Amino acid sequence: MTGKMDCYGLTQTGSKQLQNQDQFLIADLEKSMRIHLSSLSLDNHSRVFGNSQAKLLMVAEGTGNPETGDLASRLATDSITRYFLNNMPWFLQWDEESDDDMCDALINAFEQCQQRMESDVQEHPERAGMGASLTLAYMVWPQLYVVHTGHTRCFLYRQSNLHQLTRDHSLAERLVTNGTLEADEVPEIWKNLLLNSIGGDGDSVLNPDICKMQIQMGDALLLCTDGLTKHVPDSVISEILGQDTMANDTCVSLLNEVKDRGGTDNTTVVVARFLDLGDQDVAMIDSLDVETGNTQPTPKAKILKPKQKPIAGKRNG
Repeated sequence: MTGKMDCYGLTQTGSKQLQNQDQFLIADLEKSMRIHLSSLSLDNHSRVFGNSQAKLLMVAEGTGNPETGDLASRLATDSITRYFLNNMPWFLQWDEESDDDMCDALINAFEQCQQRMESDVQEHPERAGMGASLTLAYMVWPQLYVVHTGHTRCFLYRQSNLHQLTRDHSLAERLVTNGTLEADEVPEIWKNLLLNSIGGDGDSVLNPDICKMQIQMGDALLLCTDGLTKHVPDSVISEILGQDTMANDTCVSLLNEVKDRGGTDNTTVVVARFLDLGDQDVAMIDSLDVETGNTQPTPKAKILKPKQKPIAGKRNG
């Protein structure tokens, strides 16, 4: 069966925000070859690209004051991008034997991002306290890896059900999970007190979560900043993802819903739909061709828990 991955992303500034500190990225990963000399009809030093073989999706939200928060989210996004280009072993064909190496490499991407943030603060002490929430989705068909820290989120919409694949790393989430408080009893300010994010206080230790699962045709993936989830309930997000629309229209609908509900915070969404070609138009922007032959039941998402480390709290500005 042949399928198509349709991706799109949008971001908007909140009504009470002076600056948008969110970032997002959608990228195809592919092999390339730079031609130096050839008897073929190719220009010297031209570059030839292979087919897209994997997909990288990211959303990042800066923490700190508006200036340093924007810089932090840009540093985080740029650091991950450079890691994939220059440092990460390329596992473009997924199999069980390479799975542990893949997870290690993805965690290492976040650790190098942390190191870059810390180095920047050492060079510019006035930027102390800046940080970023970051959620990354990396797919080598049909395997999906989601790596996450902070309170950006990743959702999977499958067969009319919405599943949150990430958990918020905030004081509010910890209190609710521990049963100390009910969700409606948590002060709003505690939802912005992050216990685990990139950068932040100099004595913090990064401890990202990683989740892995297999994608099916008909699934939809949503990565977002908390500007969406603090304004729009999960039931409405599920309803929008359940509409038979392309990814770009879905993103527009999600942001319009935020606006209609007051939308005070910056909001960023990235949507990926996994479509059986069937009668769908094959000319899709930002698409990834995927060949699927998986007839086995899709396993549930598996959360891989790294060793717990003490983490200093970081407040989202």
